[in-house]
Amino acid sequence: MNAPTDKPTNDLLTRQADGVLWLTINREARRNAMSPAVIEGISGALQRARNDRSLRAIVLTGVGERAFCAGADLATGKSFKFDYSEPEQAFANLIRLARGTHVPLIARVNGACVAGGMGLLAMCDLAVAAPHARFGLPEVKIGVFPAQVLAVLQGLIGRRMLTELCITGEMIDAQKALACGLVNAVADDLDAGVQALLDRITDKSPAAIRRGLYLMQHAQDMTFEQSMAFVEGQIGLFALTEDAAEGQAAFREKRKPEWSGR
Repeated sequence: MNAPTDKPTNDLLTRQADGVLWLTINREARRNAMSPAVIEGISGALQRARNDRSLRAIVLTGVGERAFCAGADLATGKSFKFDYSEPEQAFANLIRLARGTHVPLIARVNGACVAGGMGLLAMCDLAVAAPHARFGLPEVKIGVFPAQVLAVLQGLIGRRMLTELCITGEMIDAQKALACGLVNAVADDLDAGVQALLDRITDKSPAAIRRGLYLMQHAQDMTFEQSMAFVEGQIGLFALTEDAAEGQAAFREKRKPEWSGR
């Protein structure tokens, strides 16, 4: 069991305990809008998570109850000022890192989830929202468009709803977000809802989840025939893991499995 730790890193709080890494955006006065330090902090945490076999899940959230993340910090006047000589941008690279992270990412949506915040939500594998949480892509109201966010949202929700969100800039409530697939659950007690989801994950095979997320992340962009060829080769690799042998032995012996994560 890991000893709980709390480490403030600029605008991001990190805490790891009992196999779960908690990443909390710490900019409540700015509605947890993203800063370079937030993006850098989350990116660094995801890079480190790739080599930490003790991790069973990562939870991303914001401080307070007003906002999960309000997207870019427009008050700085630098939100859309990039080095245009660079073909890749920091936020896009964060989303790339999330896609290559084979530890379950869970969004704990504690309030407004707006613009780039929707990108953080969509890059996570699962999401639990508070009843008062609201969701939207208001970029058209300031003359821009949620271009980078589209890369992760377009495979998550239907085209009609995505178009409506993008071109009206209007917000939807937590129940509509649940209905359209943006979140997995809406919980009156948000912490209890997140913990219930964690409990359903952390008693399962770490090796199966790790390899399974890798499979899902690669197969989703393939054609049917490419996907079938890929997964039929992958299934044999699952069976070769220690967790697969242990899981089947535990089933036969009618006992709880003791996972090695290998």
